[in-house]
Amino acid sequence: MARGLTGDAVRPVTAVAHRGDPYRHRENTLASLRSALERGADAVEVDVRLTRDGVPVLLHDATLRRLWAHDRTLASLSSAEVHGLTDGGVPTLADALLAAEDARLMLDLPGLAGVRAARRIMDVVRECGAEDRVYYCAGPGAMLAVRAADPGAETALTWNSLAPPRPALLDAVRPRWLNYRFGLITPELAARVHRDGYLLSVWTPDTRRSMRRLLAAGVDSITTNRIDTLSALRTT
Repeated sequence: MARGLTGDAVRPVTAVAHRGDPYRHRENTLASLRSALERGADAVEVDVRLTRDGVPVLLHDATLRRLWAHDRTLASLSSAEVHGLTDGGVPTLADALLAAEDARLMLDLPGLAGVRAARRIMDVVRECGAEDRVYYCAGPGAMLAVRAADPGAETALTWNSLAPPRPALLDAVRPRWLNYRFGLITPELAARVHRDGYLLSVWTPDTRRSMRRLLAAGVDSITTNRIDTLSALRTT
């Protein structure tokens, strides 16, 4: 259901926690995911990549350097090696789906390398019985791979331009959501997205002022690093 603003009263939008609760816990960890849900997130956005042996794990960067102080690429490491180097800190997607219980997860797919990689991730989602509570986001290439892997998957096409996506791309991806950087959002853009039959998600405003502006513009979902701020705003 589309959510936004009615008159002058804010009604709930979908509150999505960006990589969990990164101001309290390291991003893309189980502690961060659980903290976000405890603080009112409707869904948690996490980043998913594959290890050398094809295990989907939660990590935004291509390497372990920024978060885990190891200058090693994820693609060069087995899942067991990742576990050892991070003392178990990088969870598998299966672990994250279990920890989220019935909550929704938005799987961002940075660097997704084609349909085969998409199928591996989606196989884990199916094995965990989580198809109905998972949706996928990324740019056109990754979303085309997801659509090829699963014609029924729920997708959010990430878009970084004020110019609308080409009709041919939209026909191929068939997204439910258009996912914009929050600074691009205007009431006119929101109206256009809704008129074209899509839900509008935005990322990643972290101040009350920005969130209020987006609510007033009529967005349907906000992805933020400050899930506590958004949760509080929704109750005022």
